[in-house]
Amino acid sequence: MTGYFRTALLLAGLTAFFLAVGYMLGGEGGMIVALMIALGMNAFAYWNSDKMVLRMYGARTLDPKSAPDLYRMVQDLSARAQIPMPKLYIMDNPQPNAFATGRNPENAAVAVTSGLMNILNRDEVAGVVAHELAHVRNRDTLIMTIAATVAGAIGMLANFALFFGGNRNNPLGVVGAILIMILAPIAAMLVQMAISRTREYEADRVGGLIAGQPLALASALSKLQQGAARVDNDVAEHNPATAHMFIVNPLHKGGVDNLFSTHPNTENRIARLRDLAREMGAENFNPSNRPVSGPASGPSAGPRRGPWG
Repeated sequence: MTGYFRTALLLAGLTAFFLAVGYMLGGEGGMIVALMIALGMNAFAYWNSDKMVLRMYGARTLDPKSAPDLYRMVQDLSARAQIPMPKLYIMDNPQPNAFATGRNPENAAVAVTSGLMNILNRDEVAGVVAHELAHVRNRDTLIMTIAATVAGAIGMLANFALFFGGNRNNPLGVVGAILIMILAPIAAMLVQMAISRTREYEADRVGGLIAGQPLALASALSKLQQGAARVDNDVAEHNPATAHMFIVNPLHKGGVDNLFSTHPNTENRIARLRDLAREMGAENFNPSNRPVSGPASGPSAGPRRGPWG
């Protein structure tokens, strides 16, 4: 089952669950009201969340003068991915991490932390950037916005569950409404997290193809996971709703691939990247120790060209 099909199936399941909960609680009227409110809230987030989250993390813009080598790398990888080059940002944060945001490839941004730049070598940085470009290429922001809209609508229906308990269109009664109020948001959250994890696996796969070195991304994920487990990200801890955006979980929840995690287990991700490397015949990876710094050095020092080269 491909990542795209699995995501479509989860979105369809989430939508069907919303329709069922809405109809049981308030009939068609209650269902439509909740959906309209959720659509309005998420439409605002869709158009403004990128600016809000970049400002929240104190991200500052990088250009060819301030970071020529990194800028050239992102430029080259964007060309391979066949998408416009996103805006490039750095966050002064000691935790090694990165994320992509933006409502579409034409309005995208990639942000990396100073902690990431301090511990990864050139090939590993390219792998991380390729992963984030894969999110942009796959329009994962749009997918997650749709998931958030439906999940938010389910949450709103649950909040009105007691009100709907006496509704003649509600076959569940007050007791059933209370159960829906408790269980529906949890179920919606689990499906939303499953979609998020699916998109991470797909971004790893596509990112490995873009960069041409899946093992470089695998090496980067191992370092980032260890670094994120040791170093706090205070902004993320105070805003856990943004955790799913990062390449590795910025919160200290351990490495268990459980139902309540927004990210797949890192070892599972690395195993899949190793399988991809074998399929590509890219099993031999000799990581460069050179950091991404200094003047632009061109693509020769970067990763090998992938299918989009």
